[in-house]
Amino acid sequence: MKTRLFVFLFVFTISLNTIAQSVQKQVKLLDDYIENALTVWNPPGLAVTVVKDGEIVFTKTYGIRTLGENKPVDKHTLFGCMSTTKAFTAAALAMLADEGKLKWDDHVIKYLPDFQLYDPYMTREITVRDLLTHRTGLGNTDYLWGWMQISGDSALYKMRDVKPSYSLRSSFIYQNLMYLAAGKVIEKVSGQSWESFLKERIYIPLEMNETFAKYEMVKDIKNKADAHFPHEGKIIKIDQLIADEIGPAGSMWSSINDIGKWIQFLLNDGTHKGDTLISDRNFKELFKPQQIIPSNEFYPTQKLTKPNWTTYGLGWFQHDYRGKMVQFHTGSLPGMIAIAGLIPEENIGVYVMGNLDHVELRHAIMYTVFDLFMDGKITRDWSTEFKDLYSQKTEQKEPKRILETIASLPISKVLGTYKHKQYGIVKITETNQGIRYNLNNTVKGILSHWHYDTYQITFDKQYYGKAMLNFRMNSEAKVSYLEVFGERFDVVNSKY
Repeated sequence: MKTRLFVFLFVFTISLNTIAQSVQKQVKLLDDYIENALTVWNPPGLAVTVVKDGEIVFTKTYGIRTLGENKPVDKHTLFGCMSTTKAFTAAALAMLADEGKLKWDDHVIKYLPDFQLYDPYMTREITVRDLLTHRTGLGNTDYLWGWMQISGDSALYKMRDVKPSYSLRSSFIYQNLMYLAAGKVIEKVSGQSWESFLKERIYIPLEMNETFAKYEMVKDIKNKADAHFPHEGKIIKIDQLIADEIGPAGSMWSSINDIGKWIQFLLNDGTHKGDTLISDRNFKELFKPQQIIPSNEFYPTQKLTKPNWTTYGLGWFQHDYRGKMVQFHTGSLPGMIAIAGLIPEENIGVYVMGNLDHVELRHAIMYTVFDLFMDGKITRDWSTEFKDLYSQKTEQKEPKRILETIASLPISKVLGTYKHKQYGIVKITETNQGIRYNLNNTVKGILSHWHYDTYQITFDKQYYGKAMLNFRMNSEAKVSYLEVFGERFDVVNSKY
């Protein structure tokens, strides 16, 4: 009997050692792969964590927090989480559903009586579940917080002026403002602010001591990454765009040390150290396909991963990959990126955070992790393939220009104020720096003649790039309105 027990323990020990050596080999392969890929994508800083079979098996940081400063990224450096915040908001609602304080298919107006959209039917019928699945019939309304200096409450109020883009639940268009509404439901039902609820019910139980709901809470912390943007062949530091007004959609900040605990929790089916934070029933609800995503609304990565289906859960994009179901979500603000990815069936999870605008190395690392921890080896160079794919996508052709043309009116005759009910006010003014474009005192730039009555805007914030603006005349050859971003701004007053 003792001999058999000894043999069993010996074989078991050998097996554990073999597994440990295998994981060490995979970790080394991953680290080498990332190091090589960094020379292709050139982000100032990056941080990666991987969870496999319940354990955090890899946490590594690369590069620096700010170009021109010798301050390396470490495991405690804070990065923006952006839209990966949405999964936290959905998880908070699952906790409230567990307590019987709400149901996924309750109408939003049950909790937010002042919630109102353009269409009375949509106002009446939209549910809590709809708020999380980008199927409310509304188009993208990020201009309400990105282009205007207004509060989140004011942005939600202005949603009543936004006409539907499609019928309720018939399609999918990404919608941040509805996640803000979901946060308001959390506050109404729980009696706490959204950020306090997350801290009390998620951050503290998971021991995420370096995670914060809003930028306002981290602005004075020195160990955080700065945003960077590629501009005219160089990488430059840019001001951080703050998403606090739409907090539940994308305002969180965290460290790679902390965020690994979140991935660990998700792969452990909503439990942490034996404590159930979300019931099995509602945890599964988070990851059920809720809405089919049309191919034109999904990530460009599909051209290479070739999924058979694409769906959205509650705060998670979903697709099939090598016969397995992937749950993932990116996070993006100008100069900051993140991605969270899971294959629960294989007990694999990964999170990547970085500080250079749209570094799609994040996708490459995610799929490399999936391949590596399923096969034990790297079977495809996702970094090179995605670099080629996104380089083609981002190549913008400058609009055709007709030379030696003049405008119908001299620029001095179109100076003035123009108004759009939804988008706000554009002011065209003459300054020492040239003709200035100013939208809501937020989006600003220089106007230069392109051809005829078309002008090009070169925005002050480099990540906005450039845009075309057209002045339109009436029958009296006076300026009537201007067109920009495909929208009409009617003249309020002009110099003419």
